[in-house]
Amino acid sequence: MRPAFPFVLESVPEWKITDGKSHVSTGKGEGRMEKERETWQPLGSGYWARVSPGHTFSTDTLLLSHFSRPRSTERRAVELCAGCGVLSLLWLRKRERPLEIDAVEIQGSACLLMRQSVERNALSGRYRPIQADLRNLKGILEGNRYDLAACNPPYMPAGAGIASKDAVSRAARHEEMCTIEDVVQAAARLLRPSGRLCLCQRPERLCSVMEACRQGNLEPKRLRLVQQRVEKAPKLFLLEARKGARPGGLVVEPTLIIEDGQGGYSQEMREIYGDYARKEETR
Repeated sequence: MRPAFPFVLESVPEWKITDGKSHVSTGKGEGRMEKERETWQPLGSGYWARVSPGHTFSTDTLLLSHFSRPRSTERRAVELCAGCGVLSLLWLRKRERPLEIDAVEIQGSACLLMRQSVERNALSGRYRPIQADLRNLKGILEGNRYDLAACNPPYMPAGAGIASKDAVSRAARHEEMCTIEDVVQAAARLLRPSGRLCLCQRPERLCSVMEACRQGNLEPKRLRLVQQRVEKAPKLFLLEARKGARPGGLVVEPTLIIEDGQGGYSQEMREIYGDYARKEETR
């Protein structure tokens, strides 16, 4: 049986949540129609996220959230390019020790969704949506403070591919508001020594991402590729870099395979998806 949820390894298209069902979204937009189509998406363990057609999440969000899970000793985390904040909200599932999260997003409509999620999940004082440009966080967020930073950045350089006419779509897909270098520099300032930056990107940009990390004094230490099926080429990579770490020692983890041999979820994806996979399979 083929998975009912579409496996999307790029930022676009993303899941669009409407009337409790998920399907592929072909575009992003803001305004009255989007406001009317806002809805709540269950994340498991009693947590909910407010999403809209323009600010939702996809498979890479869940994969990066799982890859970057805060360790028990990590108490302060920041999400950059947070969108509706699902990546960092997922960290709180089954989290027993206290965790303070700051979620930085430049678009006001996305920050409004995060604030609604904070209210519904009773996270005031623990989860702070911050509307700001990650290139200008001095005076807003304290440096050398965070144990963990994570970012699901725009995948395409400005000017590459076909640019959407919609500003929200362009911001999500193209590096118009920030580049990977901007993300790394922001994380490097915010992280404490030995703090971790976790991000995802397309495999063709692996070299440039690693170079940007090293230039920002963030040494790549952990890498994992993601592919749809065993016979397919990777479509995504997950990378962890540590601030001030010694060069070398990169650990390449086994490739994450999305589907099993029968076209269903692999066992690991079942574990990552959790409630999502079980919900779809019981329909």
